[in-house]
Amino acid sequence: MQRVLSVLLLFSLAAHAEVRPLTELPREQLRVLLKGHMGDWRQETDQRKGLPAPPVRQPIPGDAKRIALPRPETLALGQMPLKDVVTQRRSHRTFAATPLTLEELSFLLWCTQGVAKVDRDAEGRIVNQYRTVPSGGARHPFETYLLLNRVEGLTPGVYRFLPHEHALIQIREDKALAPKIKAACYGQAAPPQAAVVFVWTAVPYRTEWRYGPIAHRMIAIEAGHVCQNLYLAAESIGAGACAMLAYNQVKMDALLGVDGKEEFAIYIAPVGKQVADE
Repeated sequence: MQRVLSVLLLFSLAAHAEVRPLTELPREQLRVLLKGHMGDWRQETDQRKGLPAPPVRQPIPGDAKRIALPRPETLALGQMPLKDVVTQRRSHRTFAATPLTLEELSFLLWCTQGVAKVDRDAEGRIVNQYRTVPSGGARHPFETYLLLNRVEGLTPGVYRFLPHEHALIQIREDKALAPKIKAACYGQAAPPQAAVVFVWTAVPYRTEWRYGPIAHRMIAIEAGHVCQNLYLAAESIGAGACAMLAYNQVKMDALLGVDGKEEFAIYIAPVGKQVADE
């Protein structure tokens, strides 16, 4: 979580005339995001100024290859009692060579960013969305990317989840993805070994539009909500996950193909089937 806060602070400071390295900032300044805004922030938001809300998702390229996922209501996964799931949950850093099934991937995506309900206006535009994880004001500032090595029926490569359609788009095929993942994660063994690496990016303005100066604190907290759901969902199907912040920001953003300013990687978690004797 500390790295989440640090990354968000760095991007927040970038809007000002001078950007100082985090190591040069006083400790009290670094704690600002943890404490939140001490004054009345509500009058300063773009929502209250009457500015239009940002889109609920990033644009989809017109030529993007779409992959339908098994619908959540058809899945017979995740039947383990909640008490057992919570008791057994651990961080897993080694994974079996067994691939995930498409049904298992669908289940994990639904548990972390699945859409349960939407409200639309008279023109059919989404005005509110309710997902399987909490988000202040239902702003949901995250996009889910997959660095995919071993999932049945899918070619290795970079994918993005479309929550409202419960589908994937292929950003690009890449059968040599594992060494690139390793390079972006400081040589760690777990991410390139995993069946799939979940990478959540933040699109900060979705939350900034409504909550102004406390948005960054909210985004950092909500990233934890999403990843904990992944831990529990993975455990319930005999898989494992490990939340990680040890990645190179520039390399990971480039691997995903995001701009690093209005959208950037904020949290990653490799996932794979558990090793039997671990």
